[in-house]
Amino acid sequence: MIVPQHWAEAKIKTKIAGRQYTIKRFGWSDQSLEAAQTHAEQRVAEAIERIKAGENIRRIDHKVPYNGAEGVPIREQIIAQQEDVVITRNAYGALCLNTPDVLFADIDFEYTPPFKLRLVAFLLLLLISVASAIYTASWIALGVGCVLSFILTGLVTKILFNLHSKFGGTPEQRALASIQNFSKQHPTWHLRVYLTPKGYRVLVMHQTFDPHSDEAQSLFNAIKADPNYVRMCKNQNCFRARISPKPWRIGVNRLRLGVWPVSEERLAIRENWVLDYQKRAENYASCKFVAQLGSQTIHAKAKRVQSIHDQYCKSDTRLDIA
Repeated sequence: MIVPQHWAEAKIKTKIAGRQYTIKRFGWSDQSLEAAQTHAEQRVAEAIERIKAGENIRRIDHKVPYNGAEGVPIREQIIAQQEDVVITRNAYGALCLNTPDVLFADIDFEYTPPFKLRLVAFLLLLLISVASAIYTASWIALGVGCVLSFILTGLVTKILFNLHSKFGGTPEQRALASIQNFSKQHPTWHLRVYLTPKGYRVLVMHQTFDPHSDEAQSLFNAIKADPNYVRMCKNQNCFRARISPKPWRIGVNRLRLGVWPVSEERLAIRENWVLDYQKRAENYASCKFVAQLGSQTIHAKAKRVQSIHDQYCKSDTRLDIA
């Protein structure tokens, strides 16, 4: 996990084998801006050598805050750091906890029918149409049936989804059940479960994990964790949890100057936004502790991260979550 203090940019236009290339690379460093600039220039030189060797590589590093071009670290303002636990402000202004080895996983409630259910609904209607056409021996019936299948798929999908929620549990119940089932199958795991505005968060307490490990992936798969989050964990070699409210949930517009660093002339605008956001965020929590599942084993590192997480999130209060 790398969350650098300093960023710089190097850009060059050059000809290679008769073709014009524009190469731009970012550099980073925890020591100084000069070291970051040297790193950027080194990365440009490496890119040129790879192109000369015949590799097909990207020419431009794009300025994105998180999970950007492969090999580019998290580009967010560092707010606080306790050993290797780093608190950053993300692109829209919320605080995030970043840890290289304490496992967090989020699961979102499925309030909208999945694509597979929509496909089942369409195929069911299409089957009825084909059966009707065969029974009536009419191509017209088949054509009308196919048209109606397209028109009615949305309605039938909604009906099937509601029936699934009625007999198979609400999205909230199904999400919690997936976590509980994982706990039953892995009784040595110590799981802390938190309620978020639209899902659950799981914090694993009994040991630390490599983000690329099969064990971490087994939890992600079992609870159907957000695939974008899973990919970012692997790309950035860390786990991550939002620990302050999303701005729009507390009546604040998202931060417009979110990609770090910000130019000096625009820094005051960003700081004013942060002051307003922090004032409004005081009355909200980010998640709420729900349950402890599994073993009582606690790893010292996980306990330290849990304390930081719970303090920032206000997870033991009765405040509204946002």
